[in-house]
Amino acid sequence: MISMTGFAARRGAGAGYTWVWDLRSVNGKGLDLRLRVPDWVDGLEPTIRAELQKAATRGNLSLTLKVTQDETRDASSYRLNEAALAAALSALSRVEGAAMDAGVTLRQPTAADVLTLRGVIDAATQETDTAPLRAALLADLPGLLADFAAMRAAEGRALATVLGGQLDRIATLTAEAGRETAARAATQADSLRDGLARILAATDAVDPSRLAQELALLAVKTDVTEELDRLSAHVTAARVLVADPAPAGRKLDFLMQEFMREANTLCSKAQSLALTRIGLDLKTVIDQMREQVQNVE
Repeated sequence: MISMTGFAARRGAGAGYTWVWDLRSVNGKGLDLRLRVPDWVDGLEPTIRAELQKAATRGNLSLTLKVTQDETRDASSYRLNEAALAAALSALSRVEGAAMDAGVTLRQPTAADVLTLRGVIDAATQETDTAPLRAALLADLPGLLADFAAMRAAEGRALATVLGGQLDRIATLTAEAGRETAARAATQADSLRDGLARILAATDAVDPSRLAQELALLAVKTDVTEELDRLSAHVTAARVLVADPAPAGRKLDFLMQEFMREANTLCSKAQSLALTRIGLDLKTVIDQMREQVQNVE
């Protein structure tokens, strides 16, 4: 069993860069991918998206990748644009001359001021081939996905343990309901005989065929044998799904609806405080189990 909840982080370096991966997931009805990766690395996002689609079938996945140049690379990543520098100095000279003619004194610009002028410094990274960086990042991606899968698997094992305990509880309550139903049968028979005696004492105009129909209908309305049988069958089916390594979240979610339907019917047919209590306990456990199932892939 795999959980839709997971987290993985990883650091790497190569091709003159360092990077940090952050991958998180929570439950979801389908597979929703949200990526924040450098758009200046050609072809990176589509490849990462394809790999994530292989790694997960359901869940809301958020991946963030931050890439930083090494300091040694930063020092050589910029170059002086001689033509732009000459144009900037010429412009500064004309500005100073105009200021002097107008009787205005300007602060002498520093070298740092000149370097901040647009175009004087060219960022070499704009012309850098990002293919080596892309290759390094994609080579590091499998390690991130492996860590992510390991955490989701560990969460899945914990989920399977919890679900197994809840299924044990449902099976126990179903068995208790069966015993209570058998005990209720004797009490129901006595109550039915008493009610029938009162009706016959009050009137002589009782249609025997209609009375038989009503008694049969009452027996059907209070019989919970089928509900208990279906609950037992659902427990067996759920155990198979929990043990199955294939994604089973959707099937388990549907099965939870069937569990709750049988528990509701059991309560409506209870006709006894003890059986009603068991039915309510069943609904509580099923509801708790349904919350856990929402995290199963």
